[in-house]
Amino acid sequence: MDFRHTMKGRRALSAVAITTGLLLTVAGCGGGGDDGKSGKEPSASGPAQNTSGGRTKESDAPASDQPITEVKSNGITLAITSAKRDEGGFVTVNGKVTNGTSGLWIGAEWISDENELKKNGGSLAGASLVDEKGKKKYLILRDTEGRCLCTKFQGGVSQGATVDWFAQFPAPPAGTTSVQFQVPTMPPATIELSDGE
Repeated sequence: MDFRHTMKGRRALSAVAITTGLLLTVAGCGGGGDDGKSGKEPSASGPAQNTSGGRTKESDAPASDQPITEVKSNGITLAITSAKRDEGGFVTVNGKVTNGTSGLWIGAEWISDENELKKNGGSLAGASLVDEKGKKKYLILRDTEGRCLCTKFQGGVSQGATVDWFAQFPAPPAGTTSVQFQVPTMPPATIELSDGE
Protein backbone atom coordinates (compact mmCIF):
# COMPACT_ATOMS: atom_id res chain seq x y z
CA MET A 1 0.00 0.00 0.00
CA ASP A 2 2.78 2.45 0.94
CA PHE A 3 4.67 1.63 -2.26
CA ARG A 4 1.62 2.47 -4.40
CA HIS A 5 1.14 5.82 -2.63
CA THR A 6 4.84 6.58 -3.05
CA MET A 7 4.62 5.90 -6.78
CA LYS A 8 1.55 8.16 -7.10
CA GLY A 9 3.44 10.91 -5.28
CA ARG A 10 6.45 10.52 -7.57
CA ARG A 11 4.22 10.66 -10.66
CA ALA A 12 2.56 13.83 -9.38
CA LEU A 13 5.96 15.44 -8.69
CA SER A 14 7.16 14.44 -12.17
CA ALA A 15 4.06 15.98 -13.75
CA VAL A 16 4.60 19.22 -11.80
CA ALA A 17 8.27 19.35 -12.84
CA ILE A 18 7.44 18.81 -16.52
CA THR A 19 4.67 21.43 -16.43
CA THR A 20 6.96 23.94 -14.73
CA GLY A 21 9.64 23.35 -17.36
CA LEU A 22 7.09 23.81 -20.16
CA LEU A 23 5.78 27.03 -18.59
CA LEU A 24 9.30 28.43 -18.28
CA THR A 25 9.96 27.54 -21.92
CA VAL A 26 6.69 29.16 -23.00
CA ALA A 27 7.44 32.28 -20.96
CA GLY A 28 10.77 32.58 -22.75
CA CYS A 29 9.15 32.16 -26.17
CA GLY A 30 6.15 34.39 -25.61
CA GLY A 31 7.91 37.58 -24.52
CA GLY A 32 7.69 40.76 -26.50
CA GLY A 33 11.38 41.22 -27.35
CA ASP A 34 13.69 42.69 -24.72
CA ASP A 35 15.77 45.52 -26.13
CA GLY A 36 18.00 45.77 -23.07
CA LYS A 37 15.91 48.37 -21.24
CA SER A 38 15.06 47.67 -17.65
CA GLY A 39 12.19 48.84 -15.54
CA LYS A 40 8.63 49.50 -16.56
CA GLU A 41 7.71 51.48 -19.61
CA PRO A 42 4.94 54.08 -19.51
CA SER A 43 1.67 52.67 -20.78
CA ALA A 44 -1.25 54.41 -22.37
CA SER A 45 -3.33 51.25 -22.39
CA GLY A 46 -3.28 50.02 -18.82
CA PRO A 47 -1.70 46.83 -17.55
CA ALA A 48 -2.32 44.24 -20.26
CA GLN A 49 -0.43 41.11 -19.19
CA ASN A 50 0.39 37.65 -20.40
CA THR A 51 -0.11 34.53 -18.29
CA SER A 52 3.52 34.45 -17.24
CA GLY A 53 2.93 37.69 -15.33
CA GLY A 54 5.10 39.74 -17.70
CA ARG A 55 3.93 43.09 -18.93
CA THR A 56 3.12 43.43 -22.63
CA LYS A 57 4.74 46.43 -24.23
CA GLU A 58 3.11 49.23 -26.14
CA SER A 59 3.63 49.12 -29.88
CA ASP A 60 6.02 51.61 -31.43
CA ALA A 61 5.42 49.88 -34.81
CA PRO A 62 9.03 49.01 -35.66
CA ALA A 63 9.62 47.80 -39.21
CA SER A 64 10.35 44.22 -38.04
CA ASP A 65 6.86 43.93 -36.51
CA GLN A 66 4.96 44.53 -39.74
CA PRO A 67 1.84 42.34 -39.80
CA ILE A 68 1.66 39.34 -42.10
CA THR A 69 -2.14 39.64 -41.96
CA GLU A 70 -4.74 41.80 -40.25
CA VAL A 71 -8.48 41.51 -39.55
CA LYS A 72 -10.97 44.04 -38.14
CA SER A 73 -14.32 43.78 -36.41
CA ASN A 74 -16.37 45.97 -34.03
CA GLY A 75 -13.60 48.59 -33.77
CA ILE A 76 -10.87 46.06 -32.90
CA THR A 77 -7.91 45.43 -35.20
CA LEU A 78 -6.12 42.10 -34.79
CA ALA A 79 -2.72 41.98 -36.51
CA ILE A 80 -0.56 38.84 -36.75
CA THR A 81 3.18 39.47 -36.97
CA SER A 82 4.49 35.88 -36.86
CA ALA A 83 3.38 32.24 -36.71
CA LYS A 84 6.34 29.96 -35.97
CA ARG A 85 6.73 26.26 -35.36
CA ASP A 86 8.85 25.55 -32.29
CA GLU A 87 10.97 22.46 -31.63
CA GLY A 88 8.69 21.41 -28.77
CA GLY A 89 5.89 20.48 -31.17
CA PHE A 90 3.84 23.64 -30.90
CA VAL A 91 3.12 26.81 -32.86
CA THR A 92 3.53 30.28 -31.35
CA VAL A 93 1.46 33.05 -32.95
CA ASN A 94 2.37 36.65 -32.10
CA GLY A 95 0.70 39.90 -32.98
CA LYS A 96 -0.85 43.15 -31.87
CA VAL A 97 -4.37 44.21 -31.00
CA THR A 98 -5.54 47.82 -31.38
CA ASN A 99 -8.59 49.20 -29.62
CA GLY A 100 -10.42 51.49 -32.03
CA THR A 101 -13.61 51.55 -29.95
CA SER A 102 -14.87 54.50 -27.92
CA GLY A 103 -13.86 53.04 -24.55
CA LEU A 104 -11.88 50.43 -22.65
CA TRP A 105 -11.74 47.00 -24.34
CA ILE A 106 -11.19 43.94 -22.13
CA GLY A 107 -11.35 41.07 -24.64
CA ALA A 108 -14.35 39.42 -22.95
CA GLU A 109 -15.76 38.29 -26.30
CA TRP A 110 -12.59 36.27 -27.01
CA ILE A 111 -13.05 33.86 -24.10
CA SER A 112 -13.36 30.14 -24.70
CA ASP A 113 -16.56 28.09 -24.57
CA GLU A 114 -14.65 25.30 -22.82
CA ASN A 115 -15.42 25.03 -19.10
CA GLU A 116 -11.73 24.58 -18.26
CA LEU A 117 -10.77 27.84 -19.98
CA LYS A 118 -13.68 30.06 -18.89
CA LYS A 119 -11.79 31.30 -15.83
CA ASN A 120 -9.18 32.93 -18.12
CA GLY A 121 -11.38 36.03 -18.46
CA GLY A 122 -10.49 38.54 -21.17
CA SER A 123 -7.78 36.68 -23.07
CA LEU A 124 -7.10 34.78 -26.28
CA ALA A 125 -8.37 31.54 -24.69
CA GLY A 126 -11.02 31.20 -27.40
CA ALA A 127 -8.49 31.27 -30.26
CA SER A 128 -7.87 28.25 -32.50
CA LEU A 129 -5.95 27.20 -35.60
CA VAL A 130 -7.88 25.44 -38.36
CA ASP A 131 -6.16 23.22 -40.91
CA GLU A 132 -8.82 23.12 -43.64
CA LYS A 133 -6.83 20.76 -45.85
CA GLY A 134 -6.24 18.27 -43.01
CA LYS A 135 -9.75 18.90 -41.60
CA LYS A 136 -8.47 19.53 -38.05
CA LYS A 137 -8.95 22.25 -35.47
CA TYR A 138 -6.20 22.97 -32.93
CA LEU A 139 -7.32 24.53 -29.64
CA ILE A 140 -5.11 26.76 -27.54
CA LEU A 141 -2.64 25.03 -25.22
CA ARG A 142 -3.17 25.25 -21.48
CA ASP A 143 -1.31 24.33 -18.32
CA THR A 144 -2.43 21.79 -15.71
CA GLU A 145 -4.44 24.46 -13.86
CA GLY A 146 -6.46 25.37 -16.94
CA ARG A 147 -4.67 28.63 -17.75
CA CYS A 148 -4.27 29.22 -21.45
CA LEU A 149 -0.80 29.68 -22.89
CA CYS A 150 -1.79 33.05 -24.26
CA THR A 151 -1.99 36.73 -23.41
CA LYS A 152 -4.55 37.80 -20.84
CA PHE A 153 -5.67 41.42 -21.23
CA GLN A 154 -5.66 42.25 -17.52
CA GLY A 155 -6.86 45.78 -16.94
CA GLY A 156 -8.03 46.00 -20.55
CA VAL A 157 -6.76 48.01 -23.50
CA SER A 158 -7.48 51.75 -23.52
CA GLN A 159 -9.13 53.52 -26.42
CA GLY A 160 -6.65 53.97 -29.30
CA ALA A 161 -3.95 51.83 -27.65
CA THR A 162 -2.08 48.88 -29.17
CA VAL A 163 -0.68 45.96 -27.17
CA ASP A 164 1.31 42.84 -28.07
CA TRP A 165 -0.17 39.35 -27.68
CA PHE A 166 0.82 35.71 -28.11
CA ALA A 167 -0.98 32.38 -28.28
CA GLN A 168 0.36 28.81 -28.47
CA PHE A 169 -1.18 25.76 -30.14
CA PRO A 170 -0.23 22.15 -30.90
CA ALA A 171 1.66 22.08 -34.20
CA PRO A 172 -0.11 20.69 -37.28
CA PRO A 173 1.79 18.04 -39.30
CA ALA A 174 5.01 19.20 -40.97
CA GLY A 175 3.37 19.20 -44.40
CA THR A 176 0.79 21.80 -43.30
CA THR A 177 2.13 25.25 -44.17
CA SER A 178 -1.06 27.34 -44.06
CA VAL A 179 -3.79 27.53 -41.39
CA GLN A 180 -6.60 29.85 -40.38
CA PHE A 181 -6.27 31.74 -37.10
CA GLN A 182 -9.71 32.13 -35.58
CA VAL A 183 -10.89 34.21 -32.62
CA PRO A 184 -14.56 34.65 -31.64
CA THR A 185 -16.22 37.75 -33.20
CA MET A 186 -13.35 38.25 -35.66
CA PRO A 187 -13.10 37.08 -39.28
CA PRO A 188 -10.67 34.17 -39.82
CA ALA A 189 -7.14 35.14 -40.84
CA THR A 190 -5.11 32.85 -43.13
CA ILE A 191 -1.48 32.62 -42.01
CA GLU A 192 1.63 30.85 -43.29
CA LEU A 193 3.57 28.85 -40.71
CA SER A 194 7.32 29.37 -40.58
CA ASP A 195 9.96 27.28 -38.85
CA GLY A 196 11.34 28.65 -35.57
CA GLU A 197 15.02 29.36 -35.06
